Amino acid sequence: MQVSFSLRKEKVDKNGLMPVLMTISFNSVRIRKTIKGVKSLPKHWKVREQRIKPFLKSEDYNYHIEYNKLIDEKEEEIKKLFRYILLNNINPTKDYILEKLENGLDKVNLTHEFFPTFEEFKDSSKSTKTPRTIKSYVTTINFLKDFESYSGTRLLFDSIDSTFFEKLQDYTFIERKNKNSYFAFIIKVLKTFMNWSLDKEYHSNLKYKKFKAKEDETEIIYLTMEELMRLYNHNFESDRLNQVRDMYVFNSVTGLRISDYKALKPSNVRKEYLLVTIQKTKVINTKIPLNKFSREILERYKDTIHEPLPIISDQKFNKYIKECCKIVEIDSLITKTRYVGQKRIEITLPKYELITSHTARKTFVTNSLILGMKEMVVRNITGHKKEESFRRYVKIAEDFKRQEMDNTWDKV
Repeated sequence: MQVSFSLRKEKVDKNGLMPVLMTISFNSVRIRKTIKGVKSLPKHWKVREQRIKPFLKSEDYNYHIEYNKLIDEKEEEIKKLFRYILLNNINPTKDYILEKLENGLDKVNLTHEFFPTFEEFKDSSKSTKTPRTIKSYVTTINFLKDFESYSGTRLLFDSIDSTFFEKLQDYTFIERKNKNSYFAFIIKVLKTFMNWSLDKEYHSNLKYKKFKAKEDETEIIYLTMEELMRLYNHNFESDRLNQVRDMYVFNSVTGLRISDYKALKPSNVRKEYLLVTIQKTKVINTKIPLNKFSREILERYKDTIHEPLPIISDQKFNKYIKECCKIVEIDSLITKTRYVGQKRIEITLPKYELITSHTARKTFVTNSLILGMKEMVVRNITGHKKEESFRRYVKIAEDFKRQEMDNTWDKV
């Protein structure tokens, strides 16, 4: 690839000045662009150096310093683009080069590579984002690296377009057989990264803003009050199961996220409430009211090595709580429906197989609404921000009340 400069002799103006023409040559293709505002008399143009020579003392100033500077900058921009193409194994087309010239090479930092920049984004977020969010960035980076290896095409900022989206979608559904919700998750993180790097002026690609990935609505898995009380009142034979039971019930009657539960210290416990900082939203001094169940559980561990409450790993917790629920026969059949692209997949499992630490919070929200707690109060306790996600709980509560009405008054 080469870049050269010459005068456009066919475009001479009334003062005898000719525009300076830039010619880019590669793969038998030539692109010619006039450098805006740069002109020279033929006698001032140095053909070999491809620059404008200084004027004579008897002549008017010919702006050779300013014009040569513009030519130098344009040549350096093109060379930078050439290096970028070479390092990233790009097969340049005429349209590709023209697009770069149209967007303005001075506005694009062509030295920034996709994955190293993604790592920079991840690392710069550690002081402001939760560990769970950082983990989602790591997952997305690894997923996209796998896609790059599978597709055999190096990911670049400029390659994040509709063609990339379609190929990534096929890879997700056909090759990986991941569900729609997982693809939506990857696209969400990718767009967050692209927005961040756009603000940093690391690229000028806006095509990703049109990406839309539908996240299928999933079932809300929760314990009914009858199931929750059955679990709460059961005395298990082992301490580990009793402790896991208490952990689950505590979150089910307070609405705490598991991350906030694990951060609890004795100093967070007041007589009538918990005073905590919500890790996900960074809201400080949030008051979580205590009720008789949460107080009873806290009292069990007062002045013990577990005070204020026992803690185990997420993996063990999810394993043990399933065991607890199986013992107390929380085994009604639940059918989960998921989509891989347009393919519908259904799986039916006993309820205890679906109970995890995250269903405790769902149990609190759903049962609180069923029992008549005002929506505003529930949302204030749980910190739910998204209206659409909270409305799903409201619908379950309304459906439950409608069913209870049918089972009582309609039978009189």
